[in-house]
Amino acid sequence: MCLYLLRYSEIFLKSEAVRRRWENALIFNIRNALPECRVKRERGRIWLDGVSNPDKLKRLFGIISFSKCKYCMLKDLNSFVLDFCDEIAIERARTFAVRVKRVGTHEFTSPQKVAELGSLVLNKFKDFNLKVDLKSPEKTLFVEIRNEDCYLFDDVVKGAGGIPLGVEGKLLALFSGGIDSPVAAWFMMKRGCRVIPIYFDNTPFSDESSLRRAKRVAEILKEYQPDFEIRVEDGGNFLIRAKEVLRKDGIENYTCILCKRQMYRVAERIAKEEGAKGIVTGEAIGQVASQTLDNLLVLDEACSLPVYRPLIGLDKIEIERIAKEIGTFEASIFPASSCSAVPDKPTTKAKLDKVLEAEKEVLSSLSW
Repeated sequence: MCLYLLRYSEIFLKSEAVRRRWENALIFNIRNALPECRVKRERGRIWLDGVSNPDKLKRLFGIISFSKCKYCMLKDLNSFVLDFCDEIAIERARTFAVRVKRVGTHEFTSPQKVAELGSLVLNKFKDFNLKVDLKSPEKTLFVEIRNEDCYLFDDVVKGAGGIPLGVEGKLLALFSGGIDSPVAAWFMMKRGCRVIPIYFDNTPFSDESSLRRAKRVAEILKEYQPDFEIRVEDGGNFLIRAKEVLRKDGIENYTCILCKRQMYRVAERIAKEEGAKGIVTGEAIGQVASQTLDNLLVLDEACSLPVYRPLIGLDKIEIERIAKEIGTFEASIFPASSCSAVPDKPTTKAKLDKVLEAEKEVLSSLSW
């Protein structure tokens, strides 16, 4: 009998009511991703039987790690351990260790069972010069004893961690498909938020290659959130008029500020329609001109909803490392056009009064 043992961390720390609700959400997400599997729940553990694609478990938020394991009854454990050691070719290792965890009442302690099983293994494989190393063994045999049930495994696979997708509600994400915005969206998924991505089409200042890139990245994030569907909104008409007004007023270096504030306003409107509780962006302090503290302050004034910036304290190298880990990096660097509306020297210290005056003229002419 082959099972998968799933472990979670934060769920276990919650109150009974919250823990039960989050467990139910995690199991719901598991069944959506792996409808063929059968699920059994115990406190601190979830067991799956009939898993056809275990790689999907790596992308389910709320699972900190998982292991493929074998089951036996406690009365059969000693002989089963030896058969399991044959199966995993433990004799190819130079050193090994046995780790035992128990739940329930038994006539032995965990250290006693470790010593007993270790001696059995040493005796069977005495001709292979196998030795015990409790600090850094080449091979580890894990045994979980839960009352009269036993589970054996030799590998622990890292999961996505976090908390179950959806338990914290919905957020709207500004999503360009570059390196930063997908990582920001992923971080909020990891914290239990279902994310709705919004892409702004800035034609004629960009072309379809940017949208194609965003869609490529979105397909990867669907592995973490299956309903991650890009919503495309027009940004070009506003940007055309904004460039005209700013050029006339001699402050064309404010272009990116006005553009981003418009994105915030549109995102806020859609968020309220969708029942979302805030907006997510990939902004990090000082990374580009529009992301200085002065400019972020001006940007936030355009929106009454909370703006979440999970990358705010990270540098580019850290963000790229995470993008590679979650699988979005290669798609994010796929060739795409850059926005040609960006001025040569964007302002890093935007003044709110200038912004509001320019926006008033732009928005009135567009009937916003």
